[in-house]
Amino acid sequence: MTLHARLVVTRPAFRLDIELHVGAGEVVALLGPNGAGKTTALRALAGLTGLSEGGHIELDGEPLHTLAVEHRPIGMVFQDYLLFPHLSALDNVAFGPRCRGASKADARRVAAELLDRVGLADKATARPRHLSGGQAQRVALARALAVRPRLLLLDEPLAALDAHTRLSVRSRLRHDLAGFDGATVLVTHDPLDAMVLADRLIVVEHGAIVQQGAPAEVARHPRTDYVARLVGLNLYRGTAAGRQIKVGEVPFNVADPLEGPAFLAFSPAAVALYRTRPDGSPRNLWQGVIEGIERHGDSVRVHLGGPIAAFADITPAALADLDLTPGRQVWVSVKATETHAYPA
Repeated sequence: MTLHARLVVTRPAFRLDIELHVGAGEVVALLGPNGAGKTTALRALAGLTGLSEGGHIELDGEPLHTLAVEHRPIGMVFQDYLLFPHLSALDNVAFGPRCRGASKADARRVAAELLDRVGLADKATARPRHLSGGQAQRVALARALAVRPRLLLLDEPLAALDAHTRLSVRSRLRHDLAGFDGATVLVTHDPLDAMVLADRLIVVEHGAIVQQGAPAEVARHPRTDYVARLVGLNLYRGTAAGRQIKVGEVPFNVADPLEGPAFLAFSPAAVALYRTRPDGSPRNLWQGVIEGIERHGDSVRVHLGGPIAAFADITPAALADLDLTPGRQVWVSVKATETHAYPA
């Protein structure tokens, strides 16, 4: 492992206590709701927030937490990039090597190589105000890499971009990170950024790790309500007995047999709504009440209350045909083949 850390930060109303292990060339994303502690974790890694008792950071087998901030082999890309407005892109990137004793010529040579690597060789003389958001992000990344770090920290690196620019820059950033052989820790609130950029996700809630794994595994097996909302699933905890899981008082038939505590998940798109009890093949069926209706992309998301809460995604035409309004009772169904069950 390149990075091995236990990050402990204790404050009057909050305590962060998580362990991080990041391999060489690996990108790990910290995800979590506001106030979960992910930014505190990043600042602790950078040395900008002190560790409490029990905390430690090792990088390449050497203690990092005992070093002064300026002596740590770390590169950091801040959310707002923080480029020096009076310097050109080339001199922004050369700033780190110059601070570490490189000659002006050597620092500029390194900076020119990195700008070329991120596709901005033709912007070397441009100042930040003449760069697009995506270009500024790539200059900030080049500046972080210019000090030849062993640990790269990215704080919401795409948050300052508009949706259209983020699409192309996200793809470019993934390419650039693939060429870095140190450990990378990324903090983001955007699940798509995490899924595309990271090799592994760590989900933090209330200062603790609640789930971690490969992006596909986390998306397929959410273990908290936050993660389920993040990946767009309805999630419940119940008790399994064979091919049935009981959630509260509602029994669900599932495709795979299980025993004991279990999670049940299904997509809002798998939920069907009816004004009257449907006939036909057996399916999971219960009565719910419409609590809210909102536009959700090209579909309509219906918030359902009742014995269990759920989200259903339907078409605008279905909304009109069913004449759905808040407070109306409906029948709710999900086919067993559309559910996914796994041990809790």
